Amino acid sequence: MGRNTRKRRSPLAVRAVAASAALAIGGGGLIWANFYASAHETNSSPNTTKAAAAQVATISCPDVGQKLTSVPANAKSNVDTELATLDKQITEAYARLASSRQAQTNDAGFVQNAILSPLKDKRTAVIGRIKIDFTRVGAAAPTTLDGLAACTGTTADQAQTTAGGQNNGQNNGGQNNGGQQNNGGASASAAPSASAPANIGGQAGNGPVAADFVDITKVAANVQGKPQKGANASRGTFTTQCGVNANKNHNTDNVIVAPGVTNGAHHLHDYVGNQKVNAFSSNQTFLQGGTSCQNKSDLSSYYWPVVRLQNGTQDFDQNADGGGKEGNVGKILTPVQAQIKYVGSPASKVVAMPQFLRIITGDAKTTTNGLANANAHWSCTGFENKVQLTTQYPICPQGSNVVRTFAFQSCWDGQNIDSANHRTHVAFADPASGVCGNGFKAIPQLTMRLVYKIAPPVLQNGVVKNAYAVDGFPEQLHKSATDHDDFISVTTGGLANKIANCINTGQQCR
Repeated sequence: MGRNTRKRRSPLAVRAVAASAALAIGGGGLIWANFYASAHETNSSPNTTKAAAAQVATISCPDVGQKLTSVPANAKSNVDTELATLDKQITEAYARLASSRQAQTNDAGFVQNAILSPLKDKRTAVIGRIKIDFTRVGAAAPTTLDGLAACTGTTADQAQTTAGGQNNGQNNGGQNNGGQQNNGGASASAAPSASAPANIGGQAGNGPVAADFVDITKVAANVQGKPQKGANASRGTFTTQCGVNANKNHNTDNVIVAPGVTNGAHHLHDYVGNQKVNAFSSNQTFLQGGTSCQNKSDLSSYYWPVVRLQNGTQDFDQNADGGGKEGNVGKILTPVQAQIKYVGSPASKVVAMPQFLRIITGDAKTTTNGLANANAHWSCTGFENKVQLTTQYPICPQGSNVVRTFAFQSCWDGQNIDSANHRTHVAFADPASGVCGNGFKAIPQLTMRLVYKIAPPVLQNGVVKNAYAVDGFPEQLHKSATDHDDFISVTTGGLANKIANCINTGQQCR
């Protein structure tokens, strides 16, 4: 696929001014709170607060890529480019939304007429081109894309209910996350007060907000036991030591989802393992990429969105695509620990991972997609066996560090190293039994544990100060549930078989 040379729309000056003002006063996002309030609040009465809450906070669009469960091989390159174009269109529409608050206040129809309707027209054209890509190679045009062009405006309250801590009874789509469940019922203590400006919050004006955080000491224990191991369980582990990205290997590409497209992720990733991964990498370049892992046969790529501290400071990418231009601001934090471990199945032996297997766990778009594919786990050292959060970030007590953990899909269809929507070729085992269903085979389960030393955020009058958050698509509002992790299996010297054999024989290997 050729390089995408189309230039993105530059952000409007108001975002840069607000960010620099926040830097100047160390406001950590308070400037943006005041900016939004000024557009629709003249006093602190309940009526004006209610009006502020009703303002459109973000844009919700159907995820076209998730509907494409099968794409002809000779159409894949064009389809991937078109899917990346859809993400770019949403990013540009969100930038327009965030920079036109006064116009929205003056005209109740502005969002629909000036933002959502043109966006629908653009998406209709892209979806039409995707259908043509199918028919050009002799395949039937997918009917699953019909009706996916229209997007809606979502208020701050609606976005919080969709992917924030105020949504009780959430699930992770039947996924087996090591027996862990998120807690969605603890947000009342962190909810914004009625007098606080109803806005998206955060240093760049697109989150997080106070309700995205919770004092972990006030959350009831929610971690459930793992499935009991059977007689045929694979009880071993294999740990690979690949560092914490201290050499700052970053980019905003995503070679799995948007190959050949610069800034296809619209947010910054940390990379460990393979050192030459970007949008234009191929299976061949992976083999030539070198590795940060101590085991030089492990050329796999392990990458995840960076975590930033939103304390009013900026980092190297404050004026770059995927960085400050798209609302990903603040100081990039490097983990103090990064553990990568492969574990076995409680129900069976495992087969070796195939070369170049791709797995994405979690969903970067839960704020608009909902939580069906969420697989984020946030906790604190000393609490990991008791509390795991998906829809809120933890505020850890003094002496305790923030922990992100991931448990990847551990069942493989036995045939494909990827799928059109990057999900259907792998699956989670049954959470109760650990058994892989539908003819899938158990593979070593990749688990990751990232530890960050972060000063606890402070909640005052419905506003969070010194917040931290993961990078994400700008319209996703930096919700914790959007956390996700990416993996490409690349090994040499028979390492894939060694990992499987180690696990199957009950050894603890490195």
